[in-house]
Amino acid sequence: MTNLPRRALLFSLFASILVFGLLTSSHAEDERRPNILILIGDDIDRDTLGPWGGEAITPHLDQLAAEGVRFDRCYATVAMCAPFRQELYSGRTPWRTGAMPNHSKSKPETKSLPHYLRPLGYRVGLIGKGHVGPQQAYPFDKLGEIPKKGDANPIALEKAEKYISEAKDAGEPFCLVVASHDGHAPFHTHGDPSAYDPAALTIPEDALDTPEYRKELAGNFVEVTHLDKLLGGLRELIAEQGLTEDTIVLYCSEQGSQFPFSKWTCFDGGLASGIVAAWPGVIPAGIVSERILWIGDITPSLVEAAGGEIQPDDFDGKSQWTNFTGANEKVQDYAYGAFSNCNIIDNRDRIFPIRSIRDERYTLLWSPKAEVEITSNTTLTKALALLNDVDVKDGFDPAASWVVKLETSGEPLHEQLVKRLHHRPEWALYDRDSDPKELKNLFGNPEHAEVQERLQGALESWLEKWGDSDPVKTETGFVKGGGASKAKPKGKAKGKGNGNGKAKAKPAQKGK
Repeated sequence: MTNLPRRALLFSLFASILVFGLLTSSHAEDERRPNILILIGDDIDRDTLGPWGGEAITPHLDQLAAEGVRFDRCYATVAMCAPFRQELYSGRTPWRTGAMPNHSKSKPETKSLPHYLRPLGYRVGLIGKGHVGPQQAYPFDKLGEIPKKGDANPIALEKAEKYISEAKDAGEPFCLVVASHDGHAPFHTHGDPSAYDPAALTIPEDALDTPEYRKELAGNFVEVTHLDKLLGGLRELIAEQGLTEDTIVLYCSEQGSQFPFSKWTCFDGGLASGIVAAWPGVIPAGIVSERILWIGDITPSLVEAAGGEIQPDDFDGKSQWTNFTGANEKVQDYAYGAFSNCNIIDNRDRIFPIRSIRDERYTLLWSPKAEVEITSNTTLTKALALLNDVDVKDGFDPAASWVVKLETSGEPLHEQLVKRLHHRPEWALYDRDSDPKELKNLFGNPEHAEVQERLQGALESWLEKWGDSDPVKTETGFVKGGGASKAKPKGKAKGKGNGNGKAKAKPAQKGK
């Protein structure tokens, strides 16, 4: 009996230690840092992917979507590789980083994923395509390029396994970006070409059915499926390391493909990005978010998931981690877009800026130089040559094949699409609910006056905020050497020809 108080004291002390241990363990669990694995494609149209009902064969991506969250309204600001990736990694818009034209680099003071995650104890690495700069703005652990030609998947997996294993052995969380070239033309079909019959593919509403288009579309799909195989390999690698429960896996299709009305435009097919993410036990399985998500929202979302504190001036995007984890919160009212035509291969001094704004239903496009100039890019150069009676060498690409087809078909929709390659109205308003391919311009329609006024006002305020109220002046400043293309009369193109959208290809060229 005399020992009871001592036993009680010892029991009480033991219980206190046990409770403290449980609390400490719980706190440690709450403070765990998830690993982050990001797989990025290269010029892949979101709507061609399995989770969005597309024809591309993507079983691993389909499975990832079934296990996590799919975003149906994710948009980039610029549909070109370098601006896209710099916006993704920095969480800042191209207006702020200065990385708006093709192959441009960010201002040196730009901060990105490594700046935010390394102080939290992360290793932050990049395998494959970079296309960002300068180094001080994007100081990833550079783990080496992977080839465009040939099967690069084994190389990417070998590099990823080494990096992940080293991080695991060191007890450090990792953020690893694997940036493939799959999806970017030219298509080397290092996947399985037999998986697709070009003749059996469905042609979208905003495209003309030609053999050249079908061939290129099939080649693109082969690479999309090859990328999907890499996703499967990376997830298998994570599982073999016993890290599935501790890893966020995020798939990003990048911007739209190098087919007409996608990349190098502000159409939905250009700026829309396919984003799918999974983290077992944290991101609910099989959810779909229809809220607007900026590409610039992804980095702040991941920083929040990693336990980092976000300062007001860090990002232009906002964390949407709540929507990653099942909420339905409206974080962004609008998604803004920009296109700078200059510095693009054979159109380096062409000035034809486009600005856009989207809400969850409508798109408004502004092409301030439409009255005096036409748009073009390297995928449209041959089509423009044919329209101006210039001979084309080395065969036809998809856009050029459309011009030739118009010569024989004469169908109004064909004429509309061929003209649309280079000619855009100054203002265009589209209702994506009834017109997902953005073909019917509602601008000036009295029934949509309120929507038009609201979107114009919001776009004007946004551009004024960033000193871009005059996009022509902005883009002129981007042209290397400070020059600018001379204005041309409305409806005219470089070279000879009537520029009215009707093809004048020579009969001998048909069928090439």
